[in-house]
Amino acid sequence: MNISQDEIYTFKVVSGEEFVAKIVKIDDGIIVIKSPVSTGMSQQGLQMMPSLLTANMDKDVLLYLHSLVMVTETREDVKSSYIKATTGIDIPPKKSIITG
Repeated sequence: MNISQDEIYTFKVVSGEEFVAKIVKIDDGIIVIKSPVSTGMSQQGLQMMPSLLTANMDKDVLLYLHSLVMVTETREDVKSSYIKATTGIDIPPKKSIITG
């Protein structure tokens, strides 16, 4: 899997935390990300909250490659929740035909 700029990914760091963020830039040993949000389960389902509670969320964040354990593509429903949490834009679910 190749990671690309301007895409949303799920990251897991060496300390075990998982978060979702959009990649702004990929540089030598560093990934620049925007609006990282941590995920967690609640009675209402998947919840998202800022990963950095005291950071200016309008600024980019540096993520060092040596601190990563895993990077993967983010599920479509989580991407939609991420976009809504970070921009306020609500993306309707993709329509599909159910056959049985």
